[in-house]
Amino acid sequence: MTIIIVKKGDSLWEIASKNKVAPSRIIEVNGLESTTLVPGLALYIPNEKAVNRRYLIKSQDTLTKIGSRFGTSAAAIKEANPGISENSLKVGTEILIPSPYKNQLITLGFAFPTSGGVVFETLEQNGDKLSYLAIVAYSFTREGNAYVDGDDLPLIAKCEQTGVKPLLMIRNFQDGDFDADLAGDVLASSVYRANLINSMLTFVRQKGYGGVSMDIEFIPPARRSDYVLFLKELKEGLNELILHVNVHAKTADNPDNRIVGGHDYRGIGEAADLVAVMTIDYGYPTGPPEPISPLWWMGEVLRYALLNIPEYKLQSAFPMYGYDWIVPSHETKALSAQNAQNLAIATGAEITFDTSAASPSYFYRRENSNHVVWFEDIRSISAKYEMIDAYELIGATYWQIGLEFPQNWEFINNNIWIIK
Repeated sequence: MTIIIVKKGDSLWEIASKNKVAPSRIIEVNGLESTTLVPGLALYIPNEKAVNRRYLIKSQDTLTKIGSRFGTSAAAIKEANPGISENSLKVGTEILIPSPYKNQLITLGFAFPTSGGVVFETLEQNGDKLSYLAIVAYSFTREGNAYVDGDDLPLIAKCEQTGVKPLLMIRNFQDGDFDADLAGDVLASSVYRANLINSMLTFVRQKGYGGVSMDIEFIPPARRSDYVLFLKELKEGLNELILHVNVHAKTADNPDNRIVGGHDYRGIGEAADLVAVMTIDYGYPTGPPEPISPLWWMGEVLRYALLNIPEYKLQSAFPMYGYDWIVPSHETKALSAQNAQNLAIATGAEITFDTSAASPSYFYRRENSNHVVWFEDIRSISAKYEMIDAYELIGATYWQIGLEFPQNWEFINNNIWIIK
């Protein structure tokens, strides 16, 4: 893998010539709308150059033992990590591993009901890069009866055609937002919990879903144990089908916190087959302009999660988008990663990169308003893959595949082995 950071005066043709690749291929891989470039733009150049794996030294490790695991040698590891020796191995130290083996991941995308468009195109082109698709189409009443909002059948059929297993995704979503009282009322009642489980299982069986993805947010802290009980009962009903649970990102338990307190990581990890930590929206709509998923924060969240959830069940959420803030009002607009990149080019904005956050951003002015955009690109997304590799997580989720991010799919194609 080669990443080129455009400098002032660079041209697409010069970059293509130096890297022995067709300009049209660079345009395709990076989702460019023209041959125009701006300083700071990160271009992904697909090639046969292998990406080093990331690994955290563990107790009893030796370079020979590590090399055997990754299909390489102690000598190659020493060459990739100058100064390292058997006598200097320290638990927790991150090293690079030149390995012929690709990281193996379980991936999950999210999508809203549709019968075509970008979601269908993404599945057609990248279905081999997704293990599951969670179809965001279900909520429930205050008596715990699940209902569908939209026609999910065409998307289920497209999943079957493209080899992606569909999951029924249910949220406590009412009137355009998550409803904490709705979740609390249903979870507090054994009757309503049973209603929700039975109605969900009916939809799963009738429509051929491969399981359920839960996204119950802002659960009242008093109901956290009820949510774990609910998940255990739901898993019993699902039997061999998948129970996937999305949880708020946090760096400590905070059991009384109204936002994250309702998610008991340990209990949820015991009940679920897969748990996705929502390491997204650190920078959020109407808030101050900040990185969407800064790498330093993602690391803090995952380190806490791993204290409670085994790595073989744990996924990290990856954003497929950016936010455009008007300052100082903080009015916010969401953009796909591709559109955020191309807006920088269209406005002639120079892209800067925050190394600690591993996140790109830029500033532009339009209609007498100042705008700040934080988004994702090949640098930020590859850093996230390296982190989950080092922590040995089972996979990643993508919110959401209706947002175009061709660099991400090309990275997976070259560097990841998808577990189906």
